[in-house]
Amino acid sequence: MPTKIEWTEETWNPTTGCTKYSEGCEHCYAASFAKRLKAMGNARYVNGFKVTVHRDLFQKPLKWVKPRRIFVDSMSDLFHDDISDEDILAIFKTMNEASWHTFQVLTKRSGRLLELSSQINWTDNIWMGVSVENQKAIYRCEDLKQTGAKVKFISAEPLLESISDINLLGIDWLIVGGESGVKSRPMDESWVIELRDLAIKNNVPFFFKQWGGFNKKANGSELQGKYYKEYPIK
Repeated sequence: MPTKIEWTEETWNPTTGCTKYSEGCEHCYAASFAKRLKAMGNARYVNGFKVTVHRDLFQKPLKWVKPRRIFVDSMSDLFHDDISDEDILAIFKTMNEASWHTFQVLTKRSGRLLELSSQINWTDNIWMGVSVENQKAIYRCEDLKQTGAKVKFISAEPLLESISDINLLGIDWLIVGGESGVKSRPMDESWVIELRDLAIKNNVPFFFKQWGGFNKKANGSELQGKYYKEYPIK
């Protein structure tokens, strides 16, 4: 379905639901959204935010004729322990077959990603990313680099502290954003500037999504008088 997530055009959720994994999950937007959808009687969320596999949606992108950027599992984590290897690989097979689309996959569970990497056919249209919200999560970046993905990206959202020690060598795209909502944790401008400068130094496309906060729309995404909405060129 169409989405308001700036760096993509469509979402595809062959699985839904997740469990909290690290500090970045504390105010999970997907968990809140799933609760609302269940209350509205949406059949896909009868289980709320419990991990649920929707095999009838596995081949849905094959029916979309127009090429588009598709965020895979915006309401889940494809590499969650409750999703079988077979289902994960079947979902990637659809990505291989739907070669006219670009698929953007994002996970916090980089260990399992690395374990399955050798079984995945990493076609050029699959962009693989990991979330890195703080210093403790930087290891995910290093796990990602060991996979066979042709396009590798980092999503530093919500950015909870400085991660200026991150090594962008081998990374093709960097997304940065602050947390939004009533209980959102603040993001310091210096943390964003550090990452922008690091991206420029390493010639990595930089996408600054938002400052976040209670009113994320009003706070916008301007950084030192400029908007950064860059994408990898592959």
